[in-house]
Amino acid sequence: MFQSLTDKLAEAFKKFRSKGKLTEADVKAGMREIKLALLEADVNFKVVRDFIKTVTERAVGAQVLESLMPAQQIVKIVNEELTALMGTSNAKLTIASKPPTVVMMCGLQGSGKTTHTGKLALMYKKQGKHPLMVACDVYRPAAITQLKTLGEQIDIPVFAMGDKISPVEIAKAAIEHAKKNGNDMVFLDTAGRLQIDEILMEELRKIKSAVQPTEILLVVNSMIGQESVNVAETFNNMLDITGVILTMLDGDTRGGAALSIRCVTGKPIKFVGTGEKMDAIEPFHPDRMASRILGMGDVLSLIEKAEQAYDQKKAEEMEKKIRESSFTLDDYLDQFKQMRKMGSMDQLMGMLPGIKPSQLKDAKIDEKQIDRMEAIILSMTRKERTKPDIINGSRKKRIAAGSGTSVEEVNKLLNQFGQVNKLMKQMASGNTGMLGKLFGKKGRMPF
Repeated sequence: MFQSLTDKLAEAFKKFRSKGKLTEADVKAGMREIKLALLEADVNFKVVRDFIKTVTERAVGAQVLESLMPAQQIVKIVNEELTALMGTSNAKLTIASKPPTVVMMCGLQGSGKTTHTGKLALMYKKQGKHPLMVACDVYRPAAITQLKTLGEQIDIPVFAMGDKISPVEIAKAAIEHAKKNGNDMVFLDTAGRLQIDEILMEELRKIKSAVQPTEILLVVNSMIGQESVNVAETFNNMLDITGVILTMLDGDTRGGAALSIRCVTGKPIKFVGTGEKMDAIEPFHPDRMASRILGMGDVLSLIEKAEQAYDQKKAEEMEKKIRESSFTLDDYLDQFKQMRKMGSMDQLMGMLPGIKPSQLKDAKIDEKQIDRMEAIILSMTRKERTKPDIINGSRKKRIAAGSGTSVEEVNKLLNQFGQVNKLMKQMASGNTGMLGKLFGKKGRMPF
């Protein structure tokens, strides 16, 4: 995410840091590099122009140039202005005071509209809501089937009336159905087109007029850069959208859409799609995104992912095991499974401060390693998993053969486990207060 932009901004900041004192000429030279980096990231030209003007005016002030650490002050200013550019704070989905909350999903074909209808419905289902997805796309072949398949996959009901009924009538009937069946959120998956046309817009306007949706969310693919901003501007002018969902942000190395849409349309980015899995969707936090772009990480999102993925009861059991020094290979494997629920390893690493996207590119994390680890542990007997000290040469050969791995890999796993187990024992005997801090009330694990 934002790999190219992050690297170019880092180079610009490095030149600021190489000088003890900065002059106005130094600042303007650095700003030219930042301007070029933003333009190459496909950020809207007007947005770049205004951004550079604001940052330069703040950066050439006496408070910055005469400070002991002017370079850090400039980074701070850029961080604050990037955050302001993207909306300052997280714009939450509006929930209707009287159910159901109606969310109208719109966008062009291929933007991920249907998939993100499912992702959003699943997100709110996990928050205790009772969503209903509605198949209003009666034009695209298999659109209704796709939504029904998604509904079965995530166990969320789908309302459909076939492809012979008007989408307006389907939307109206779906809301009545939701009221009768206790569905407090309705997600309307409307039809898209390969390009914006008057027929598409007229139909969306009719649906909007008929059902008065609580939210109109535009789904746009961030990978198409500046064109996604143009699409957002057109939809907003014609429909007065309430927010945007940016899809495929995990593959966007430039970031132009994320940095331009809010400024051009005046409407917030509310969610971002970060992968193919149905839980790969996140609320959009401008401050956290600015932090990621500047290579400062996103620890808050990482913690939230951990809290959502980790079972509190298991955390309490794990704390007890550590206190009693009874941490086993089964427990060790379980920790990695819990981490996996949080997302791909390279995504998680990208949220840590100080790790650049370019570093992750060359050090691709092998997701299959956990599969091999699981195979090795499951090839052991229950006694071996509890007391790995008994695993001798012949047992290692048997375990390697049973797991389809090598003795070397078995040794590596046992050595890693030994180091973790040693750390656990030190924590349990040396500082009992440390355990409480690591686990905490939320049930977070120290991994």
